[in-house]
Amino acid sequence: MKTLLLNPPSFENFDGGAGARWPARREILSFWYPAWLAYPAALIGNSRLLDAPPHGVTPDETIRIARDFDFLVLFTSTVGFAKDVHLAKQIKDTHPQIKIAFVGPPVSIQPAETLQASTAIDFVARREFDYSVTEFAQGRELGDILGISYRKSGQIVHNPDRTPLTGRDLDALPFVVDIYKRDLDVTRYNIPFLHHPFISLYTSRGCPAQCTFCLWPQTFSGHPWRTRSSENVVAELRRAFELFPSVKEYFFDDDTFAWGKSRVLDICRHLKPLNFTWSCNCRVHADYDMLKAMKDAGCRLLVVGFESGNPTILKNIKKGATVEQAVTFMKNCKSLGLTVHGDFIIGLPGETRESIQQTMRFAEQLDPETIQVSIAHAFPGTEFYEYVTREGYLTNDSIADEMGHQLPNLRYPGLNRQEIVQAVEDFYGRYYFRPRVIFRIVRRALSDRNDRARLYNEAREYLRLRAKRKIFTRSKAPA
Repeated sequence: MKTLLLNPPSFENFDGGAGARWPARREILSFWYPAWLAYPAALIGNSRLLDAPPHGVTPDETIRIARDFDFLVLFTSTVGFAKDVHLAKQIKDTHPQIKIAFVGPPVSIQPAETLQASTAIDFVARREFDYSVTEFAQGRELGDILGISYRKSGQIVHNPDRTPLTGRDLDALPFVVDIYKRDLDVTRYNIPFLHHPFISLYTSRGCPAQCTFCLWPQTFSGHPWRTRSSENVVAELRRAFELFPSVKEYFFDDDTFAWGKSRVLDICRHLKPLNFTWSCNCRVHADYDMLKAMKDAGCRLLVVGFESGNPTILKNIKKGATVEQAVTFMKNCKSLGLTVHGDFIIGLPGETRESIQQTMRFAEQLDPETIQVSIAHAFPGTEFYEYVTREGYLTNDSIADEMGHQLPNLRYPGLNRQEIVQAVEDFYGRYYFRPRVIFRIVRRALSDRNDRARLYNEAREYLRLRAKRKIFTRSKAPA
């Protein structure tokens, strides 16, 4: 079947589904690669990967494009689900013969509710869908495909789960970089803390960590850690070097790249001879030896989820890390010359006005090069969602505004929604308007003309959103 694999235009500039672990429109324009869709795009011979948001493809254009296909695989998100269902209906109305499958975290957890949302959705492929959608495209009957849910004789049928792919299975998958070259414009992908242009890919799937808020391991990729062989990763990188000679940085988008020490040391031995710049997601448990091996192999930057500076909150979310570990980790990174982008979250279980101030001070103490401050979202299927539902902290409010920017859908005793949004703004302002940080930004702008233009555009985007959030926090809407 002629197959369209779609990361849909849920909102303008929305980084929502096929690559983003925290679906939202960012403060600054950001797009991750749709690697999850790229794998079946490579497995299905007669296919196209359409990543609508970064390429500026509108819903109307998407509907026109879909007319040329027999089968549509749409990667949805909790934030964009309603808009994605509406788009599916429109596609089905103009092209009744097309078959539509929804994939992604929310439909993996709520397959029946997804199918009940619209008859335009023919089936749901739960969790890893590489081979589920490929088998359908190749003509296999729905009843014979593992890991899917569909309607039959007016009833919803859930086929048995598909066994997660093993490391050997991951090695057998085609390279996503070939699909990137065929279907995507790599210059459209921008992450403010990465060199541009960049390319992201996976060296593993799953994350053994038990963080209660984290969407992907609990709803999609799973906790078992499955790794590609170092040789297989190197082979894809060599292919990417041939296809994209202008790319300045590679990002390993694994849930956690630096998990097992022996594996980190092994893959770094293989990466070092390639002599290229790369970055990855990391946790503070990575010790000095791991970090040194990564640095020696060309690692430039680590994206690290510090989340909070409050020890009780870290325990509440089962982070498996301490404030003291984070301090040691940052000292090691700075001594080795590794740049760190720190992630923090406002609104996790146990959050108070005092703990927010504690986390702000903690971020200043750590002093990563850049930070991201997110609003805690309790996504269905996560332990965090069960907690806020059980305790009565979940509200009926939308988790995004009309543009897809984050809004809180929870409140705690003594901490309302407006205060959570205001805390995000205060956090950014307090962190970035320090002399040492201003000096870093100015130095970076002066050293690179391209970075200078990008920083200017990012500043304009952020100030527009900041003004909008001020309106929200000053509103008289119920807290």
